[in-house]
Amino acid sequence: MALTSAFTSFNLPVKNVEQSKAFFTGLGFQLNPHFPDNENSAAIVIGDNLQVMLINQAFFTTLTEKELVDTSKYAQMTIALAFESREKVDEIVNKAVSFGGKLHAEPEDHGSMYHWGFVDLDGHLWAINYMNMDAAQG
Repeated sequence: MALTSAFTSFNLPVKNVEQSKAFFTGLGFQLNPHFPDNENSAAIVIGDNLQVMLINQAFFTTLTEKELVDTSKYAQMTIALAFESREKVDEIVNKAVSFGGKLHAEPEDHGSMYHWGFVDLDGHLWAINYMNMDAAQG
């Protein structure tokens, strides 16, 4: 059997935990009540057994000896999420922009896949997708 994780958490350094919490809960995500919610961190549930830990940059630096990535110059990764419809993709990206995020490229329609994205308050890249699995397989 392949190795799989029972629970996954991505840790993202953020400048201001409260502002980032407001941004992501404004998009419709919920806080994970089982994880700390304070000035240093908050957990945002983004899927079944999947969350993003928003960690204050100063505290994040205590977790690693490496320098933080300057997201105004470098992309460290893209967080890609899939949703149930093209309309939901548009809704999420438009909300992200209304809450202070920035657009990341123009929407792309590849027939069986629709893609658009945003950059969050701290410069992290989010790819928001809809995939029509029936069309992709047929």
